[in-house]
This record gives sequence, structure tokens and C-alpha cells, in this order.
Amino acid sequence: MARSSGNVHVLLAMLVPLCAATAWTAAAAAAAAGPLLPLPDLQTTTRTMNENDTTTGSLSADFHALSCPDLHGIVRSAVQAARGQDVQVTAGLLRIFFHDCFPQGCDASLLVDKTDPGSEQNVEPQNKGLNQRALQLIESIRDTVHKRCGERSVSCADILAVATSHAVNLAGGPFINMQLGHFDSVGPAQPWQVQTLPAPNADVTTLLNTFAANGKGFDNPIEVVALSGAHTVGKARCSSFSDRTIRPNPNDNFAKELAQFCGGDGNRQRNLDEITPDSFDNSYFLDLIRRKGVLTSDQGLANDGRTGWIVNVFANDQGNFFEKFAQAMEKMSRLTSPGGVKARRNCLKRDAGVNLQTTVVAAGSGDDEGLAASA
Repeated sequence: MARSSGNVHVLLAMLVPLCAATAWTAAAAAAAAGPLLPLPDLQTTTRTMNENDTTTGSLSADFHALSCPDLHGIVRSAVQAARGQDVQVTAGLLRIFFHDCFPQGCDASLLVDKTDPGSEQNVEPQNKGLNQRALQLIESIRDTVHKRCGERSVSCADILAVATSHAVNLAGGPFINMQLGHFDSVGPAQPWQVQTLPAPNADVTTLLNTFAANGKGFDNPIEVVALSGAHTVGKARCSSFSDRTIRPNPNDNFAKELAQFCGGDGNRQRNLDEITPDSFDNSYFLDLIRRKGVLTSDQGLANDGRTGWIVNVFANDQGNFFEKFAQAMEKMSRLTSPGGVKARRNCLKRDAGVNLQTTVVAAGSGDDEGLAASA
């Protein structure tokens, strides 16, 4: 997520406060009663920032157009080469992007490697089995970009966002218009922040409440279903769905199949998409309708009235899924961290001598140095 990205419960869970339940129940009833209609566009406009809000208005898709005009070409070429060696790089980047952005904003804090005692990569089960090839790829791209465009010209967080977009596109999915201009954190997020990532066995209510409670602006049930569609690529360790395999429901034939597949080995890996596991398409939703969702949190989306009708729409209309997925991912790319440096010198390491508590950043254009000033 070759080496797999492991428990890709990355973008599974997404978003939605239950205050909109009445409106969406009505929409679900309408969808069940008649033809499946295109879903409305998601709201991606930037909101006013408050103390509990991690969105910002300082980002733009063309942030590096002048400072690093070759950015997209460099990144796409590198991702394409990496996929030639390990097709699971796409799933790996998707998981890393989500697990980086959700705890404290898109700031490349997750990339600080396991040798750092505070590394987010050491927090389990949330970050167990991250795709090491994908992590190394980001640092390799940073090295090329900084040699071509100047040291600290593009943040590791922005490189991760651009690489994820191209990885999805190269796998057959939409191009995501990621918002750029992020600063890099000078250190990892706190364990309690990482632990806010939703578990692979979470029910739909928990998923919706988790995303609604963190002030990130994901308040539409279409987003939870669209983002879960990232599981159309990648694999999950058997330990991620052991709740279904240890004592499989005798009425759940697929759970019994999963139990037989795992054979008690929690590290064995199963494709999350049974039909086309290496392609980014809508077959994941067809699996859910067939009751072949591997993770409890995935199958729950098809079984719950608040989200099941959206699963049906995406299963019948790949273009609609692509559009909503790209919108939701672009929205996630707007999540920012409150402090950091313009770009770390090494994506996998902290910058020496920089303290998180004394680092302040001010968002500027993609062309000025904008390096953080220490208090």
C-alpha cells in the first residue's frame, strides 16, 4: 500500500455529522424509489479559520508554478517508475497522505522515520505496515526537486500531495487538483492525535462522528463513501479484519472465506478490491453490494441506510465516483498544520536544531523563501 501498504484503513472512514441525517434520509428514500441521479458537487470552498479549524485560505493548486515549474513532471516521472517496480505504491501513497493529514494537517509529520523516538510510524495499529517504498519515494523526489528548483523550494507535504494525485491518475483514476503551499512540521504529531484515526472495525456512526468531531469541515456523507473508495487499490492485513475471522458469523459466507484465507496468520494480506485490485476504478463498490467488503468499516457503508444509497450510486456510475473522490481529496489537501518550516532538508528526518514550540510560519507566495522564524 513488491511490499504492501498493509492495513490500509487509511481513508476509510470519512466524515459526516449526524445533524444532516434527516435531509440525507430523504435523499436515500428518493434514490431507492427512482433512478440513480448524479450526486451534487461537494462544497470545497475554504471556511473562515477558528481555533478548532485546520483549513486555510493560503493554499493554491499553482503555488509552485513560478518557483518550481517542473514540479509535476518530476513527480509524475518518479511515481510512474516506482509503480513499475511496485504497483502497490499507489495505495501506499494514499494511506500515507491520509494518515499524515488527518491528525494535525498535511505537514509531512508522518514521514519522520521510525528511528526518531517520537515517530508517528511507531504508533500502532494506526500506522502499522506503512509502505516503505512509498515513504522512500517522497524523499527521493524531494532530493530531485530541491536540486532542480532550489533547497527548501517545495515542502515534503506538497510533494506527498502531488505524488498521491499522480499515483491515482496513473492507476486509472482522476487527477486530483491538490492544494499546495503547505509547510513541513519540524517533528511528529503527538500519539493522541494519531490515535484519532478511525479503526478498520469502526461502525458507520463512529466513522461519521469521528470526522465530524475534529473540526475539519467534512460534513457530507458523500465524502465518507467517496474517500472509502481509495480501497479500490491496496491490501489489508488479516489482523485488520480479525473481528470477522476469529469467530465468523455462520450466516456470513464471505467472513468464512476470509477466515479460511487468513488461517490464523494476522500478517497475511488480502486485496481490498476483489475484482481489479491494481486499478483505480469503482469495482470496490460492486464488491460492497455483493457483500464482499473486506473491512468491517467498508461493508458497513453498504449496509447502513445513511450511506448505502451512495454506495449504489458509485457502483453504477464510475464518473460520479471519480468526481466526488477528487473533490473530497482536494478538500483534504486544504488541511494545514499551525506551524513548521517551509521545507525540511530531509523528508524522513527532523531538521537539526529546530524546536516545534519556537517555530512560527507565515503563509506567503510560492516564490519567496518564507522560512520559519524562530522566536
